[in-house]
Amino acid sequence: MIASPGQLKASFLRWALVLVPLVMLLGFVSGKLAQSGPDNPWFADLVKPGIYPPPAAFGIVWSILYLLMGIAAAMIAAARGAPGRGIALAMFAAQLVLNLAWTPLFFGAHQMTSALYLLFALDVAVAVTAFLFWKVRTVAGVLLLPYLAWVCFATLLNYEFLRLNPDADGRPTSNAVQRIEL
Repeated sequence: MIASPGQLKASFLRWALVLVPLVMLLGFVSGKLAQSGPDNPWFADLVKPGIYPPPAAFGIVWSILYLLMGIAAAMIAAARGAPGRGIALAMFAAQLVLNLAWTPLFFGAHQMTSALYLLFALDVAVAVTAFLFWKVRTVAGVLLLPYLAWVCFATLLNYEFLRLNPDADGRPTSNAVQRIEL
């Protein structure tokens, strides 16, 4: 199909208006449902590795990464008729599911070993997604490279948490007694 530059831009903007907020919302909901971060009592008790960034960095970095992911996905979705578009979008959805599953697994279920294996799968899935995006739209593949770097760092960070806190893997939130007044 032949489309004018204006039509192509409008198609990208329509996809971006849907995909960017959707990806960001899913990331936000995943984090909130699992009570992630320093407010989680189980996580607060863990020994933090030396490479652990300040907690505020995570919200900033993930917001930027979800924005870039949404823009990249919109570029691919707008590439109607491009060879490899369908498989690239399917792989994007698969890696996003893995991404969203990590937070509840690590913070909610306290399964650091399982979360580490999930991150290994996510590393591969993001690399494949970036490659597939690159083949459809080079810029879209480039937009996923910071995300790939961050999930590789997250894999290392997860490993370090597990190494420093082997007894916390799968441990309930607290051993404290809860008092209920009737």
